[in-house]
Amino acid sequence: MPGILKKNNYLKKSRYRPEIDGLRAFAVITVIVNHFNKNILPGGYLGVDIFFVISGYVITSSLLEMPSMDFKDFISRFYERRIKRLVPALSIFVLIMSIVISLFNPFPVLSLRTGLSSLFGVSNLYLLRQSTDYFAQSTELNVFTHTWSLGVEEQFYVVFPFLIWFSGFGRKTSNGEKNLFFILGSLAFASLISFFYLYHVNQPVAYFSMLSRFWEMAAGCLLLIGLPNIKSLEQFLEMVPPLLVLALLIGVMYLPMSMAAISTIAVVLLSSFLIASLKKHTAAFKIFTNPKVVYIGLISYSLYLWHWGILSISRWTIGIHWWSVPLQISLIIVFAIASHRWIETPFRRGNWLGKEWETLIFGAVLLISQFLGLNIFSKQQKIYLGKNGDTQLNNDFSPYLPMKRRDCVSPSPKDICFSQPIKENQKTFYFAGDSHTAHLIPMAGILRKKHGSGIIFSTNQNFPSLIQTSRDNAILSLRKLKIKKKKMDDLFIKNISSLKKGDLIVFSSYFDMHLKEYSYNLDTPDKKFFYGSDGEQIAYTEVFDKFKNNFNKWAQYSLKRGLNIVVFSQIPIFKGVPNTPDTWACTKEWFRPILHKGCALNFSEPKVQIENRINDTNKILRSIAIENENVYFFDAFNILCPAKNCSSFISNAQIFRDDNHLTQEGSEYLAPYFVNFLKTNGLFSE
Repeated sequence: MPGILKKNNYLKKSRYRPEIDGLRAFAVITVIVNHFNKNILPGGYLGVDIFFVISGYVITSSLLEMPSMDFKDFISRFYERRIKRLVPALSIFVLIMSIVISLFNPFPVLSLRTGLSSLFGVSNLYLLRQSTDYFAQSTELNVFTHTWSLGVEEQFYVVFPFLIWFSGFGRKTSNGEKNLFFILGSLAFASLISFFYLYHVNQPVAYFSMLSRFWEMAAGCLLLIGLPNIKSLEQFLEMVPPLLVLALLIGVMYLPMSMAAISTIAVVLLSSFLIASLKKHTAAFKIFTNPKVVYIGLISYSLYLWHWGILSISRWTIGIHWWSVPLQISLIIVFAIASHRWIETPFRRGNWLGKEWETLIFGAVLLISQFLGLNIFSKQQKIYLGKNGDTQLNNDFSPYLPMKRRDCVSPSPKDICFSQPIKENQKTFYFAGDSHTAHLIPMAGILRKKHGSGIIFSTNQNFPSLIQTSRDNAILSLRKLKIKKKKMDDLFIKNISSLKKGDLIVFSSYFDMHLKEYSYNLDTPDKKFFYGSDGEQIAYTEVFDKFKNNFNKWAQYSLKRGLNIVVFSQIPIFKGVPNTPDTWACTKEWFRPILHKGCALNFSEPKVQIENRINDTNKILRSIAIENENVYFFDAFNILCPAKNCSSFISNAQIFRDDNHLTQEGSEYLAPYFVNFLKTNGLFSE
């Protein structure tokens, strides 16, 4: 808009706006209510998007008030203020919660690594790498999941000061505001388009990536520098009742999840309108500037940090019930007030070392020291308070554990981890695959303890590199994808080098999820193509052919070494099953007297529907077994689904923990059938 943005004298009079803190209070309350109970305010999570808009607005206002200085002083001053504002409270929170979660979770690695990554503002990228579903119940058990939004903001702060400076805005040049407006406007538009596109093809990237969230923070900046120069819009917003905007904002939070992308855009726009329309004479202004409301806004950062941690720990222990809510709210308020009073405020206002660059170095040293200390703690901690931790660890079947980071995945080497056969001349089983291999650990434990077999486990999505998955393609470049697959292949070769002639490799994987688009909507008939590593569409049949050729290659390689391969069929994959909590949270302990209601899922589906969903893959697996003399097809599907209806229960035992993973009982239920199959094919003897 040439000619519209002029030198903004109004901005030079920028001052503290208490109503902004009032809006912060509204945002954090909506988030907390949503995290207590999604049914009360389904879209309360959108409060985070309000925070993004406010952050862009406030940070631009603070930069505007900074005196003109050289580049070095400008950058060091900016980052010093950010470190003082964010790091102390976050560091203390991560330290305390890392210890607390280890008391109640016998295997807290996922939480601890998320916390470690949050110290450097990259927990959003870590969660993206895990392809975490922010709305899943398992995610609610990670005490640091909510730090993803801090990561987005901190990454925005890496880029933003350079845009401020080189646009001329930070140097107070005559065209600085106009340059910044157009630069940010262009980048925000591109970011908005990417958000809307990615939301429909790869929601984790759309949700966790700073690039697809940039437009939200840029909206706050554009509002501050652009609105005073667009008089017609400013006059229009002055006529809009802020309470109406607030009502619309709340109304958007009740839209269905299917409209989440539209809801996000609407919340950003309405938040911007609300900031612009909050004038002193309005009723909304009086509400938002009420001292108690403003105080909630002032402590909103600490409230945001501690509310999730306390609720997450509650889900690990007593749960969240009507009778527990007063206690949990009280704890959230107490910890937030303490954090704000004794950590946030003193560190933000204090003069750490006198000079900005010294503060930056000191802050970096503290973060690195804490990172190294917590990293050691995460590997050595043994402070679990429960009685069933060791048993559960040995019988692990959770698909959410970071098993792919180990060659062998059992915390108890004396039982079932890279162990040689107990009995002389007994075979060793090398289990390789994804989480559908991990949930076979209880079955492998029976092979080990009852029959004396040797056991090795390697669990990694799509291991070895049989095919290319759409999730990998969305996250990794083609070069990185090739490097990753080469590492998986090298690991596979390394592990089978320890096997002797006659030993067995067992493949069990959710092949349907990898062969088809990364989607649970496997019944849709028009899923006829797959996205290749460079973005091209590959025909559905071509993907199967590639998979078959790669599997045949590994079969021939194994045959030369005298090794046999057992490939598990696809097990029942149900649809419409609600998310379940983490495995450990479904184990009774003295501090967990009441199990989560989602721990015992009773669901069923007609067998013919599930067969239609997985038959294509099972046909390919059968054909591979027919064409290779050392490959055997184990039909786990009909064992787990013997009747017309497939069910999560068999003989009153819950055999499925979610829509496609076995419980300990389910895994052990397969053991005698698997042993009999091996004996029938001459692969096993007592």
